[in-house]
Amino acid sequence: MPELPEVEVSRMGITPHVVGQTVTRIIVRNPKLRWPVPEAICQIEGQVIRRVSRRAKYLLLETDIGYAIVHLGMSGSLRILPSGIPAEKHDHVDLVLASGEVLRYNDPRRFGAWLWQQPPEEMHQVLGKLGPEPLDAAFSADYLFEKAQGKRTAIKQFIMDNQVVVGVGNIYANESLFSAGIHPKRAAGQISRARLAALVDQIKAVLAFAIEQGGTTLKDFKNAEGKPGYFAQELLVYGKAGQPCPRCDKPLSEMKIGQRSTVYCTDCQT
Repeated sequence: MPELPEVEVSRMGITPHVVGQTVTRIIVRNPKLRWPVPEAICQIEGQVIRRVSRRAKYLLLETDIGYAIVHLGMSGSLRILPSGIPAEKHDHVDLVLASGEVLRYNDPRRFGAWLWQQPPEEMHQVLGKLGPEPLDAAFSADYLFEKAQGKRTAIKQFIMDNQVVVGVGNIYANESLFSAGIHPKRAAGQISRARLAALVDQIKAVLAFAIEQGGTTLKDFKNAEGKPGYFAQELLVYGKAGQPCPRCDKPLSEMKIGQRSTVYCTDCQT
């Protein structure tokens, strides 16, 4: 599944091509995505895209009258293509632009979404209960410590809860907890403020580095130019169960937390 860095890289990739462009046509080939594509989204035709922003893993294409809200789901991707290139099997939505280019949405599993919302965008139900962005100042040691008080939830599940903080998916939760030296199953409410401060710092650093590197190379992810991301080769623990810990050389362990693969070091994470 594309995680926050992949979505942010997609935002950066499409922005120069779509901002300031008039949408001459929207083509919805298959409206049956995670949620039905609303007919109201046709209002985007004739509108100028003013800005492309991101909230959690949602991309917002802003016009003067409303927002197209896009989620990439498990396997979705956005591509910028010249107009006239035939659509393939899983190309479900096109935004045809006055420039002669097309913003094309491909999604083999159809777990993604195209939604429409009149301003303000935060009124849409998929955005209304989200926690702070992990790279924003609002996500701080004080904030996380306060949210964690009394919580018995495993810290890995806690930081993956979008109502606590958005966009910390499985890959980056593994990486951040390793870098902070915190055992992924430790109860969130039993971790000191100092250690949570270290975790906040590592979440910010790991995500920022991933964005800089172009996003993790997941088998389904490609950026707006069709090139894979480059961060996978930099991962320290995710997907490396049984391999030597990069700190102590002891074999990395693996377990399931919340049905998700969790790789950690029994010596370095406590």
